[in-house]
Amino acid sequence: MDQWLDDFKHTIEAATSRLQQITEAQSEAPRAEDHWSSKQIIGHLIDSATNNHARFVLGQLKEDLVFAGYDQDGWVQIQHYQQASWPQLVELWRAYNLHLLHVMAWTAQDKLHNRCTQHSLQTIAFKTVSESEPATLEYLMKDYVVHLKHHLSQIFDDTAS
Repeated sequence: MDQWLDDFKHTIEAATSRLQQITEAQSEAPRAEDHWSSKQIIGHLIDSATNNHARFVLGQLKEDLVFAGYDQDGWVQIQHYQQASWPQLVELWRAYNLHLLHVMAWTAQDKLHNRCTQHSLQTIAFKTVSESEPATLEYLMKDYVVHLKHHLSQIFDDTAS
């Protein structure tokens, strides 16, 4: 397994342990005024997993990396993550990411490294790629992990005190 996949697996395992230590009350507290709570952040990461799951599969079935974005705030609001059970959200997040790890690990090398000149990573990626530069499915997968770690650090920074 590639090092970045090992790192992703370790991130899932380590974060799950830390997330399980957060109480229901802590998970409901907003990080700041007009910011998401830990529940809403994990909900957002579940939504990100859902959308990127489709991208990771479709990226192997077609020749480009053109994908639609999604209304992140709308998804979080409509699904009422704030009212969901923290342990259930953590378990869904863990299970979904383990599945994405499986999908990533079984992606054919030629599909991972295919340089696509047609992509939408200038708008959908966490760390965007210029429309004039080619992009790869591997970049999109690694970018997903960077995005995930960014939001986990928000949760852990806020609950550390």
